[in-house]
Amino acid sequence: MWRIWLLFDPRRALVALATFLGVLALLIHFILLSTDRFNWLQDPAAGSATAMQVMPESLPENLVAGTSD
Repeated sequence: MWRIWLLFDPRRALVALATFLGVLALLIHFILLSTDRFNWLQDPAAGSATAMQVMPESLPENLVAGTSD
């Protein structure tokens, strides 16, 4: 394994790796920001309707009174 580092300069390899990972992270974040579902910067009310949970208008009678069968 140590012979690989004889072919490459460790400083250049680590700087290139860090640069690549930084660009990859930015790319992934910008792709997520371009979607409606994963855009955390926009107003949540402006997001898609599937993200909101709808409450039922009325509950069954046995749940309202606190009794169960």
